[in-house]
This record gives sequence, C-alpha cells and structure tokens, in this order.
Amino acid sequence: MGELKGIKKLVLPGIMWLFFEIIAVTLWRSQKNLFYLINFSYIGTSVATGVLLFQFHYKHARRVAQLLVGTYMFVYLGLVCNENMQIEGFWYYLFTGVFEAATIHYAVAKIFGPLFFGRGWCGFACWTAMILDLLPYRIPQKPRKKWGFIRYITFVLSLVFVSALFLAQVKNMEKIMFQAFLIGNILYYITGIVLAFVLKDNRAFCKYICPVTVFLKPMSYFSLLRIKCDKSKCVSCGKCKKVCPMEVDITDNSRKRKNGTECILCLECTKACPKNAL
Repeated sequence: MGELKGIKKLVLPGIMWLFFEIIAVTLWRSQKNLFYLINFSYIGTSVATGVLLFQFHYKHARRVAQLLVGTYMFVYLGLVCNENMQIEGFWYYLFTGVFEAATIHYAVAKIFGPLFFGRGWCGFACWTAMILDLLPYRIPQKPRKKWGFIRYITFVLSLVFVSALFLAQVKNMEKIMFQAFLIGNILYYITGIVLAFVLKDNRAFCKYICPVTVFLKPMSYFSLLRIKCDKSKCVSCGKCKKVCPMEVDITDNSRKRKNGTECILCLECTKACPKNAL
C-alpha cells in the first residue's frame, strides 16, 4: 500500500517533466538548435522537482522551483545572454518575424501552455513573483481592489512602446531591448514591493499590474490541470480560502468560480485543508 502511494506521488511531477521534455525535443529537432533541448529540459526538470518535493511535504518545495527557474531566466537568459524575456521582448521578436527566445517562451509558458497547466508559471517560475513571495504578506490582509483594468493599460503600453520603435526605425534595437529589460524589471520589482506593503498583499502586482496576465487569464479558464474540491470530504471550514494568495474560491469546482482564472497552483490550499478534500 505504501509503495502504491509512493508511485502516485510520482505521477504529477512525471507528467510535468514529460510535457516539457516533449517540447524540448520537438523544438530541438525542428529548430536544429541544441539550446532548446537543454533549456526546456532544465525548466521541466526544475518544475517537476518542485512538484515532487511538494508531494513529499517539503516545506519550501515551490520556492526551490521558483529559485531554479527564476534565476535561470532572469540572470542567465536576461543578464548574461542579453535576451529580453519580458513582454517587450515578445513583441520585438514577433514584429521581426523570428520564432525564438521570447516568442517561444511566451508561446509555451504564457499563451498555449496555460491550456494545460493554467497559471502554474506564476506559482512556480516567475522571477518577479520569486522575490515578491519572500515579502511578509503571503496572505492578503486587505479587501481586494477593483484595479484589474490597470493590467490592460500596461499591456497596451508595452505594445505601443515596441511599435513606436519599429515605426521610428530606431537603430540598435537589440541594445534598446536589453535596456528595456533592465529598466522594466527594476520598475516591476519596485512597484511590486511598494504595492505589497501598501496593500499588505505580496501578490498585488500580479492581480492589478502585470501585463502578462492578459495572456494567462483567458487560457487558464480552459486549463486541464486544476485544483478541485471533493464535496463529500469538505467541511466548509474556510481554511483554503484564508490561505489563498489570489483569493480564489477553490471549493467551487465551476470554471466560473470567484477569481478562478487567477489560481497560480501554489497548492497552499491543499496544505491547509484538514480533510484532504482538495
């Protein structure tokens, strides 16, 4: 019986690893570039490691995945390789008609990937959230604001910024994109930290400002990987709602549940549930 439980714990991380490995091999063969095999194999292994550690009740499991993926994306791909992995980089490569770097990253992690794993990127791999989750307000301590419209403004501004550069035929675009990556991240971190302390909510930036959520939210609605509630076990204690950083009503299995497209699969609700109903 114990062996069977141990095997079951390997299923989810195994599926996550296989998902990324299929992408890694497909891109490697189609693009004839070994980098994609190494890149997505590393990311898949890191995420799967975090999920596996969680299955065995390691307290900082998700932090491990965040650190492994977040630092790799920000430090190596961003600072060392000078790739703009922010949304501006996505628009840049999209306009140049090049399917690589940021366009591939967005296609896998933020446009089509969420159809499978929802907003798991936000919970396990985002380098902005990696820092914000270290702040003291993991559980929101103030009522949610109706500021979600701001994300659409930042989304449009990023598009307008890159479009203007192309229309003006600015030279040294790659250098400008790298500078935009540095400045953008500084602004993200400052804004995120200030909002966290003002609103007493680590994830305030994700809820109101982050432009990437414009891609993530609609796709997450149809996600195959979701946390569901076993109503026969649920005792309506409300503990899952209290610990949810995104304020999702996880006891409602409908896709229209409150803040349903904002679930980041952080799994805090499953840890808090006294009846293992989630």
